[in-house]
Amino acid sequence: MKKNLLSILAAALVVAGLLSPFASSFPDGLERVAEDLGFIDRVEGIEVISAPIPDYVFPGIGNEGTATAVAGILGTLAVFGAAYGLGKIISAGKQKENN
Repeated sequence: MKKNLLSILAAALVVAGLLSPFASSFPDGLERVAEDLGFIDRVEGIEVISAPIPDYVFPGIGNEGTATAVAGILGTLAVFGAAYGLGKIISAGKQKENN
């Protein structure tokens, strides 16, 4: 099982690292709606929560493609880690119920 999990993680990291620089630069759905309805200027620069990697570009890296690839890899690792940790917590709870 762990070998399959590591293979899936490796594949996800390769996809994130190689394909994320080619992601569309067009706005996402919510940003597009704000542009279409004309209120994007009123919310630009107002952050409710500070993003660790704003605009999917890792800060401090001069090459935008590389910065995007690094952001994709780190984001993939973060999501994988969170999902793995949550799975461990849930399975530990189920094991306690069965004992």
